[in-house]
Amino acid sequence: MTPEEIGKRLRSLRGDRMVAEVAEATGLGVSAISNYENGIRIPRDSAKIALARYYGVSIDDLFFADESTNSGDSADP
Repeated sequence: MTPEEIGKRLRSLRGDRMVAEVAEATGLGVSAISNYENGIRIPRDSAKIALARYYGVSIDDLFFADESTNSGDSADP
């Protein structure tokens, strides 16, 4: 998964929440989260764990799964 795909997924999970709210809850910096969401950086393992826990998803689904496996859309009829 590319940094841009990870960023898109993180932005989607954040929804209407402010970046500062996610930062405070996860212990990560606002600028770090912004960089992740904009595809500038990929989170370190500790940040991956914190974000996955906060959003209630698995690390695999959040950072490693193919985009098509998480979208709910299937190419198969």
